[in-house]
Amino acid sequence: MIHFRTLDRGDLPLMHRWLNTPHVVEWWRDEALTLDQIVAKYSPRIEGKEDVRCFVIVNGDTPIGYIQKYPIGENSEYARHIAVAAWVAGIDLFIGEVGFHHRGLGAPIIRQFLNDIVFADPAVESCIIDPAVSNRGAIRAYEKAGFRFLRTVTNPGEAEPQHLMKIGREELGSRHLLI
Repeated sequence: MIHFRTLDRGDLPLMHRWLNTPHVVEWWRDEALTLDQIVAKYSPRIEGKEDVRCFVIVNGDTPIGYIQKYPIGENSEYARHIAVAAWVAGIDLFIGEVGFHHRGLGAPIIRQFLNDIVFADPAVESCIIDPAVSNRGAIRAYEKAGFRFLRTVTNPGEAEPQHLMKIGREELGSRHLLI
């Protein structure tokens, strides 16, 4: 059974391990690799000083990954690509534990997170995600979760263009999980 718990300071050594595994480093290249850098980056989020809500993905009793939710405002780099008339959330995630990677958990995790966390906030109308265009496995998981392609975007500081995808509140409820 998948559930989410709020990231806390005690999880930062685990985040350090995950962020240094090859399958995570491949797609999270800009992440800090030392424990001190990870503490510096995630502590303000844990303390509520930033608008990013951070969670550990737990399968049964085993922490297996990380997922975060953040607001997409009219001044965000994505505002020019999507209509930000209503509140839009962005999410990012990874499965850190190698034994849980490539087991078909991505789409169910994402759908549950959208249901339990993102769209539990009645103000959120839609959610976006922006995998690298070459991250075909992630893109397929997001499609299975119900996200649809909007456009390819290039953002400053990113190694390659992103495959910008979106799902609306009504789509989450009306879509059947693709297998």
